[in-house]
Amino acid sequence: MKKTAKLTALLLALVMSLSLAACSGSPGADSSAPAGSQAVESSAPSAAPENSTEPTGGEKYVVGICQLAPHPALDAATEGFIDALNEKLPGQVDIQNKNAAGDTPTCATIVNGFVSDGVDLIMANATSPLQAAASATNSIPVLGTSITEYGVALGIENFSGTVGTNVSGTSDLAPLDQQAEMIKEWYPDAKTVGLIYCSAEPNSQYQVDNVQKKLEELGYTCKQYPFSDTNDMASVVQDAADNNEVLYVPTDNTAANSTGIINNICQGVVPVFAGEEGICGGCGVATLSISYYDIGYKTGEMAAQILTGEADVSTMPIEYAPQFVKKYNPVTCEALGLTPPEGYEAISVQ
Repeated sequence: MKKTAKLTALLLALVMSLSLAACSGSPGADSSAPAGSQAVESSAPSAAPENSTEPTGGEKYVVGICQLAPHPALDAATEGFIDALNEKLPGQVDIQNKNAAGDTPTCATIVNGFVSDGVDLIMANATSPLQAAASATNSIPVLGTSITEYGVALGIENFSGTVGTNVSGTSDLAPLDQQAEMIKEWYPDAKTVGLIYCSAEPNSQYQVDNVQKKLEELGYTCKQYPFSDTNDMASVVQDAADNNEVLYVPTDNTAANSTGIINNICQGVVPVFAGEEGICGGCGVATLSISYYDIGYKTGEMAAQILTGEADVSTMPIEYAPQFVKKYNPVTCEALGLTPPEGYEAISVQ
């Protein structure tokens, strides 16, 4: 009996021990969870309350840049645009920067790729990329820069300064009447001025028409010398140089990429006045210059406002350079024996 009683007591103790062990586990615990899963779960940060003010990270955006060609002025505008975006939206923008290498059809290919990818904004650097972007989408915001006149570029009659669609941006137009007056300042006794430009660029036609009007008011006889591309450029420039005392080249992308052709013909022979600093540095005497970095930076500021919802692209007026600077090319001036008038800054020519 004693042995039976002892055995019974041992069995009861064992049952009670097992029961207590079961009660020590968490209620509702999943018995199939792997070992250690409770430790990982407890080490994770708890979810923030709905009214928490803790930052959750900025919105991410994708911006596509289509630049017409490698050129100091256009490069500076792109640099300014990227700097502004990175400063206004640090770490929030994936920038896809592509260059068409001077080929207009490639602009359309690049822009159509951006549209297919569904980028949040397109920056078009120069007229051909702007025209391609405006044709490719009416919903993705498009900002242009290095555009002389948006009404001309987009075929808008009686342009009022605001496009009113998904397009806005900045202009590189310096006052054309002041450019004409600059020629008068350097060559008051000259009689004839030849205006050289690419006929494929509507904004170049706009510039020479307006500069010619002012020059004729100042007493000059003017003739336009359009070239279609670099194939006939040399012969056209030679004709203009042979028949004029002074030449003028507007802000023209084809000319900007081919200043060597102009310089080879005109250096030390006939003065060339330019619509922007890059062309002047390559073949000109003087220019009324803007900062392409500054207009690019302004475009980047506009982009940040659009991306964050602070501004509507359809109501944003075209912005212009805040200041203009008279500059001269010391190498070209030396070759022509010219002393620049007061108030001109020297261009750093490499």
